[in-house]
Amino acid sequence: MSVPNTMRVGPFTPTVLVKKRYLIFYFFLIWISIIPVLLEFWVYWRFLWNYERPIHFYTFLPLLIFGMYISIVFFSILFAKILLIIINAIHKPREGVFLRIPEDKDYRYWSLRNTIKRWPIWLAHKFPFPFLDNICFKAFGVKTKFSNSLFEGWVDTEFIEFGKDVVVGQGAIIQSAVIIGNLLIIRKTMIEDDVRIGSHAIVMPGTHIENKCILAANSVTTIGQVLEKEYIYVGIPAKKFKKNFFFEDGLENKIGHVEDIEKLREKYEEIYTKRYDQLTRKDRREKKREKKEEEKKRFDKGVEEWDDFDDDFNI
Repeated sequence: MSVPNTMRVGPFTPTVLVKKRYLIFYFFLIWISIIPVLLEFWVYWRFLWNYERPIHFYTFLPLLIFGMYISIVFFSILFAKILLIIINAIHKPREGVFLRIPEDKDYRYWSLRNTIKRWPIWLAHKFPFPFLDNICFKAFGVKTKFSNSLFEGWVDTEFIEFGKDVVVGQGAIIQSAVIIGNLLIIRKTMIEDDVRIGSHAIVMPGTHIENKCILAANSVTTIGQVLEKEYIYVGIPAKKFKKNFFFEDGLENKIGHVEDIEKLREKYEEIYTKRYDQLTRKDRREKKREKKEEEKKRFDKGVEEWDDFDDDFNI
C-alpha cells in the first residue's frame, strides 16, 4: 500500500527534470556507491565462509548487512558531494526569480542539483535512526543541529538555516524554492531557535521565523514573510494570533499549582486571548476593516513587485 503524498516525510528533492540526460548522474551514483559495498561482502565471504562450519558466516551476517547499509549511504553522500562541488564550480547556486524554461541556466542547474541529491537522500531517510538524515542535510549545505527534529516533514536541502531545538510536524513543508506559474523562486529560509512548526504547515521560500515562534498546523506563510519571536501564527496566510507563553521565563511560577478545575479556569483566563467569535460587534467591525486594509496593502505591494519584475525581464 502506497503512502499518500501528504503523509510522506523526510528531506525531499523536487522531481522536476528539465532534461532527461540528467538521469545519467542518478544512475551513476547508484552504480558507484554499490561497488564498495560489494567489495565489503566479498572480503567478508573470503574470510568467514567455510563449507564445513558455515555457522560463523551466518551469525555475523546481520552485522555485515547493517554496516553495508551505512557504507552505501556514506559513499553515496561522498560521491554526490563531489559531483555537487564540480557542478557548483561551473554554475554557483544563487537566490532570485528565474524563468522556468530550459534555456534558463539557473533553472537547469537547480534541477540538476536535485537529481544528484535524490539517491543519497532516499537512502539516508530509509535508515531507522535519524542521524544519517542530519549528516545528509549538513553534507548538502543545510545548517542544522543534531537537536532538531526535522524528519517528520518535507524539508528542502539547500538555502535553509536552522537554529537549535527546532521541531517540524508531520507532513509540514519547509521550502527554499517554489515554482509559481512560469517562475522559479529561490530564496533563503531561516528558522531560529526553539521554533515549532505544526503538521501540514507550509513555510514558503524566504520566510524568517524568529526565536520561540509557533506556526500552527495547516498554516501557510508567504514568500519572504517574517514571523516575530515569541508569537503564535495561524491561518492562510499566517497571521499573528497571540503571544507564545510556552517559552516564557518563569512560566511555572505564573501558572502555579492548581488544585481544582475552577482555579485552573481562572488561571487560564488570565493569559487567554479572546477568539474571534467572542469579540463584540464593534470589535468584529474593526477587525474586518483592518483585514481589508492589510489585504489592500498586500495587493499594492504585489503589483509593485510585479512591475519591477516586468521591467527587469522586459515582459
